[in-house]
Amino acid sequence: MADRTPPLGIEELRALVTSGEIDTVVLAFPDMQGRLQGKRFAAQFFLDDVLEHGTEGCNYLLAVDAEMNTVEGYAMSSWDRGYGDFAMRPDLTTLRRVPWNEGTAMLIADLAWNDSSPVVAAPRQILRRQLERLAELGYTANVGTELEFIVFKDTYEQAWDAGYKALTPANQYNIDYSVLGTGRIEPLLRRIRNEMAAAGLVVESAKGECNPGQHEIVFRYDDALVTCDQHAIYKTGAKEIASQEGVSLTFMAKYNEAEGNSCHIHLSLADADGANAMAGSQDDPGGMSPVMRHFLAGQLAALREFSLLYAPNINSYKRFRPGSFAPTAAAWGHDNRTCALRVVGHGRSMRFENRLPGGDVNPHLAVAGLVAAGLHGIEQKLELPDECTGNAYTGDYAHVPTTLREAAELWENSAIAKAAFGDEVVAHYSNMARVELDAFDSAVTDWELRRSFERM
Repeated sequence: MADRTPPLGIEELRALVTSGEIDTVVLAFPDMQGRLQGKRFAAQFFLDDVLEHGTEGCNYLLAVDAEMNTVEGYAMSSWDRGYGDFAMRPDLTTLRRVPWNEGTAMLIADLAWNDSSPVVAAPRQILRRQLERLAELGYTANVGTELEFIVFKDTYEQAWDAGYKALTPANQYNIDYSVLGTGRIEPLLRRIRNEMAAAGLVVESAKGECNPGQHEIVFRYDDALVTCDQHAIYKTGAKEIASQEGVSLTFMAKYNEAEGNSCHIHLSLADADGANAMAGSQDDPGGMSPVMRHFLAGQLAALREFSLLYAPNINSYKRFRPGSFAPTAAAWGHDNRTCALRVVGHGRSMRFENRLPGGDVNPHLAVAGLVAAGLHGIEQKLELPDECTGNAYTGDYAHVPTTLREAAELWENSAIAKAAFGDEVVAHYSNMARVELDAFDSAVTDWELRRSFERM
């Protein structure tokens, strides 16, 4: 993987701590849900102790449900194993200031066991392993994520107390590409853009989306691991900024029956010289190199079996409806938004977009899936089928999974997944899905109450 210049150098941090400008350092890692979990340290203590030795965290942090409940079925962490610790080791290439929290710097941790072996089921480690496999072939992955969210005028506390019902969206109608619509909440959007830039992210643009109150802020593509780390930082930071502004925002895949929050992921490959390995010659079909065609064929071959990595929650599958701009067909096409895989750009910008993920996606797991699928295509020299040139919603294509249960079964029985990730990782995330399914199957929903309380 390429050397990275961190947004903030360690000697710069020392000087800022000495001057009193930085007094807090956050050390965190992405959990199974893509959330940042960790600790806030007194800055001087971090420099004196944690910087060299790291710190510890309870290993149940990769073995709980979304509510942080301890659950059964995880090999790495349980009551029988005593819920011990794993080590959190700072990755200094991720050190940065956190402008939205006064006097604060942060960095991402890698997880290891006491014998220094990696925690292989940790999302960041899963991605690292796939990128190492890619590097063995002489390639690196460049990735961009397009993350949508819905803004409400209610605070997070008000939304909780209201049961997340009857909230007031920041816009009352469809503002897709509307400059007026984004202008209505520009103070919030501007603050998010500017403070993410000050944290080292390169902001491209902000635009309105279809669902009332829905917006998107896009950042420049980067090395795959860098993009995924920044995605997690941005997601946390945007929520914190919204809370400070007295509003709330959600990245959940499908908040209501209108358009859901997507997270389209763009990926290209660079060769050892930094050139786009996906760009073909004028004689190559569609301007795609043979490597890209194999890589894209691998995406199609693994798409259904890897859907758990792209759509990890019960709610994720509510997006996949015909005519919703969320895909239902395992198909590809040039600049065709009805397909799960959309080829865009040409020459230096040649890439593909996976349109399955929603705003709830864990970026480290999703990009690991994209890389593993592409490697399967390259290794097996898979041939790319004909592209979809029409409406993929009505075409004769394999359907993406419609429920988490279907996706979990495909993942658990996937020979491609086991070969790429190993049995431990496959079992770990199969259990994650089972936990969510068991919780949902035990719940009584508002839909059931409305239909059954009086009329049944």
